[in-house]
Amino acid sequence: MSFTLAIVGRPNVGKSTLFNRLVGKRLALVDDQPGVTRDLREGAARLGNLRFAVVDSAGLELEEGDSLKGRMRKLTERAVESADVCLFVIDARQGVTPADEIFADILRRRARHVILAANKAEGAAAEGGVIDAWSLGLGEPVALSAEHGGGMDELYHRLRPLAEGFDARAEEAAPEVDVDVSEEGEGEAAPDHAPTPARPLQVAVIGRPNAGKSTLVNAILGTERLLTGPEAGITRDAISIRTDWRGTPMRIFDTAGMRKKAKVQEKVEKLSVADGLRAVRFAEVVVVLLDAEIPFETQDLRIADFAETEGRAVVVAVNKWDLEPEKQARLKEVRLQFEKLLPQLKGAPLVTVSARTGKGLERLHAAVLRAHEIWNRRVSTAKLNQWLAAMVEAHPPPAPGGRRIRLRYITQAKTRPPGFVIMCSNPEELPKSYTRYLVGGLRESFDMPGTPIRVFLRSQADRNPYKGRKKPGPSKLRKHIEGRRD
Repeated sequence: MSFTLAIVGRPNVGKSTLFNRLVGKRLALVDDQPGVTRDLREGAARLGNLRFAVVDSAGLELEEGDSLKGRMRKLTERAVESADVCLFVIDARQGVTPADEIFADILRRRARHVILAANKAEGAAAEGGVIDAWSLGLGEPVALSAEHGGGMDELYHRLRPLAEGFDARAEEAAPEVDVDVSEEGEGEAAPDHAPTPARPLQVAVIGRPNAGKSTLVNAILGTERLLTGPEAGITRDAISIRTDWRGTPMRIFDTAGMRKKAKVQEKVEKLSVADGLRAVRFAEVVVVLLDAEIPFETQDLRIADFAETEGRAVVVAVNKWDLEPEKQARLKEVRLQFEKLLPQLKGAPLVTVSARTGKGLERLHAAVLRAHEIWNRRVSTAKLNQWLAAMVEAHPPPAPGGRRIRLRYITQAKTRPPGFVIMCSNPEELPKSYTRYLVGGLRESFDMPGTPIRVFLRSQADRNPYKGRKKPGPSKLRKHIEGRRD
């Protein structure tokens, strides 16, 4: 990425639609009501041959102070100061408003480079607004239609000379590096699943509203990158942020709080929850964040079960632990609840943290890496079949109708999560309880606590290419034999 472009402007002028247009995906939530975007969302943009980072920001508000809108404005102003170029978007249909004039003055003083864009410029009704944009004193406006893709070529021509300047400066500033190849190839190769900057570990933080998800991500990042506050439901988009957490390259997804389905009525909240569920499907490790005051509510259990059903590695973190007076007794109680209410995650890491003070983050980091390592674990076929023989000898399978089910062979078919195929006779008659017995044995024998384990039962008949085909009658068989003799 040669430079960073921040899209700023009043609420509901089409910033998120333009962001989606530049990244080529529907990443940002879009709705007719103003103020949908609250956090800073980053994406990799592509415009012609230009590649750059683009930031979608909350609508600039006139409010200041510690109110929600005031905090949103501070976050946007921080994006303005850190970006290389600011794309200031106004609504061409409404024309220049007093708020636009105030924000134009802020950008003149704080931004390095400003490009003025008049969005929604399609049709004759917007011509007057495009002309009025000259009055802001930010140069010639670019007439855009983010909805239909109009004006993208003009935006490209405005960005290209700036991009060339950034590239030239980057080359001048780049230090010369002496490469020592004398020890090239030495040392042990990193495992295929080890996180790298090119392929960071994907971690999603999910939970109920006001559990402290954004505060936890800010504590991991070491900066106030995400909007936080006492109000529940501040986060709406699933925000992904790249970071290097204690030497581990990661992409962390902060998601919107998930309430019970019956309580989710507004369209924006439905979109937010769907965005969070999508982040879980993209993740490798899911941190289910609980509130220490009321852990393991029904919605917490549903969220954790969803992560396990999707086959993600799960870490359970209990937040706001600094407010707990009787920590040891409470921890014992929470662990008992965990084992009782989430048996499908038996052995999964459970750590206590305080996102406000930063305590427990080291333990959380270790738990995430441990869960990821187990999620990628592979066991040799020889060891698996030795294990299967011992399990069958200790507890033989049932014998429905007097014919014992025979478990012949086992192999690991996949990882992420671990999946095993068992060849057996009459797999449809093997009870679920025996499958659970095998899963428990795999967890204990091969040190795979907590991670989802998939067991697939297959019959030898499944490999028979003639399975399901009708047997030939006597007359057809006789004709076939006589035909071969001829």
